[in-house]
Amino acid sequence: MTPLPNSHTEPDGSAVIRVLSYNIRSMRDDTTALARVITACTPDLVLVQEAPRFFRWRKKLARLAAASGQVILSGGATAAGPAILCTLRATVERTEDVLLPLTPGHHRRGFSTAVIRFGAARLGVLSCHLSLHQDERYEQGGMLLDRVAGMGVEHVVAGGDLNERPGGRTFHRIADALQDCWTTAPWGSEHTSTPTDPHQRIDAIFATKDIEVLGCGVPLGHPGVAEADLKRATDHLPVLAALRVPAT
Repeated sequence: MTPLPNSHTEPDGSAVIRVLSYNIRSMRDDTTALARVITACTPDLVLVQEAPRFFRWRKKLARLAAASGQVILSGGATAAGPAILCTLRATVERTEDVLLPLTPGHHRRGFSTAVIRFGAARLGVLSCHLSLHQDERYEQGGMLLDRVAGMGVEHVVAGGDLNERPGGRTFHRIADALQDCWTTAPWGSEHTSTPTDPHQRIDAIFATKDIEVLGCGVPLGHPGVAEADLKRATDHLPVLAALRVPAT
């Protein structure tokens, strides 16, 4: 497998970054394996879904961040599960946790968002975990696109657990407006669910049109990422993307 480029800043001021999207199932599995997977991917940003939301949730998420070379940027219980971790390479401009309308009897959903800079490259970031229910999920897909458009930045990356395959109408709605990074530059493996029987892609990373996708996929075979750790860490496989974000 051809390795993804390492993070760096280019002479024109553009930033090559690594973005990881990962449903961590509230850290109910092997958190040591989880930290090893994240560390081996060397991401600049981690878009988390199902971060801990209850007793001492901040402490649990902070422990995972520290164990994998990250810090907490935004989200967690305040966004109903999505969160964003980052390295100290990022300069933070602002963060915002967004709670979506609650349908009675359904799980509360939200977005974790931020605007950050890597040198001269300015980037909006959004982590999401969409509904299990088709109609609600479709509405949330529209809210995601509205949020991306309203962040006030030219370049945005959004990712998460869509609870839907690429043929679904919500996935299609988002991919019509943004680049589906796997489709643009497939790398690694495709399917994210389940770790013991990968057969469907329900997790994805998307980017606005001017971001160059250098590669994106499940990091099976990536140096340091052990298949045993992927199976023990959580009930999803992660998605790793290398992106070139133009200088602003």
